[in-house]
Amino acid sequence: MLLVIPSNQSEQSYSVSTGLTSTMLRGVAHGAKDTFTLLSTRSQCCNPGLIFSSVRPEAASRSFLIHSSYTTDTKSREENKKTIESLYSLSVDIKKIRRLKEWVLLQDVAYVKEIAGILQEMGADETAVANILERCPEAILRTPEEINSQRALWQLVCQNEKQLIKLIEQFPESFFTTKHHQNQKANITFFQELGLKNNIITRFLTSAPHIFYNPVEKNKNVIETLQRNYLNLGGSEANMKIWILKLLSQNPFILLKNSTTIQENLEFLQKNDFTDHEVLQLLSKLKGFIFQLNSTTMQKSMLFSKSVFNCSDQELKELVLKCPALLYYSVPVLEERLEGLLKEGISIAQIRETPMVLELTTQIVQYRIKKLSALGYDVKSGNLESLNGTKKDFEVTYGKIQSKKERPIFNPVAPIHIED
Repeated sequence: MLLVIPSNQSEQSYSVSTGLTSTMLRGVAHGAKDTFTLLSTRSQCCNPGLIFSSVRPEAASRSFLIHSSYTTDTKSREENKKTIESLYSLSVDIKKIRRLKEWVLLQDVAYVKEIAGILQEMGADETAVANILERCPEAILRTPEEINSQRALWQLVCQNEKQLIKLIEQFPESFFTTKHHQNQKANITFFQELGLKNNIITRFLTSAPHIFYNPVEKNKNVIETLQRNYLNLGGSEANMKIWILKLLSQNPFILLKNSTTIQENLEFLQKNDFTDHEVLQLLSKLKGFIFQLNSTTMQKSMLFSKSVFNCSDQELKELVLKCPALLYYSVPVLEERLEGLLKEGISIAQIRETPMVLELTTQIVQYRIKKLSALGYDVKSGNLESLNGTKKDFEVTYGKIQSKKERPIFNPVAPIHIED
């Protein structure tokens, strides 16, 4: 593997014992940082917990672009009285629009009644129309022709107009973004041909709309890269379609990456002695999040883990396969979570035995330890399996411990008292 600790920062800098303090952890983190300054100046935070929300700034940027295409001066212009009157007649909260997107009210041309009419045709009642326009007031700046085209487009994947209007109520911004209409149409057709079901495509339209703004050729290129690498890593032709569809369903934002990034990340794993089978295993566990990382951050995280757990390259690889969080969480995140566990009296040896505990935030760990302690269960004296898993998994574990504690002890030699 490529993870080599410099000789001048050997055991004294990197050995970590049971009594590891937060100061020492910070030292390890800084050591990793210094090592990789020579390798690359690139740096990127890689918390998958934030991956899905990372597109929110883009949505804000898109809203700003829409705004700037109409006006850039809100102080010297007056509100459009006709627009105000039309919105009032629909029981729309004008104050809310003024507070959030006042610029919409300043435009000379708006289609309030026309857009409201189209929404009503689809089955929206007065309250629904008002809520939609309050949440996405820029909808009134779209022409009726644009909205009808978007309506026809979404009907390709919606069961009926009842479902469509429900989606618009929940995700109005996604529906009223009409700028990329042709790309959206081409990508819907492509996803259907790929084998994605319409209910999955509607989920993409609402929760990951940006993937439809790409030219369809770009999305095809990413899919072809994934297919090619899947086969090169030993995947079978028969399972390839299922694998691709599952990967897309779990993380459609893969399509926002380019094929070069995908290739580089796979090569990074192979250069660090992960076998083809192990790389496929990681891809499945990571649900495509690996393509949203970069080799520099993954390298830093792996070096940090190797230092903390004082393990060999092979042992580190086994830990990563057991707990991919060691690969995709950034050094600051891993450092914070380790510190939180150590403050609770948990040892490095325990964490190394059950590294999956690092997938939990410090707050969740503290909450679970507190609940278990109330039952007399001491996590410091055993393994950490009882802390692991989803909320549902923990509740099952907690229930078992609780019922075991409350169960009366049966004594087979105790006398049986029988009343006369």
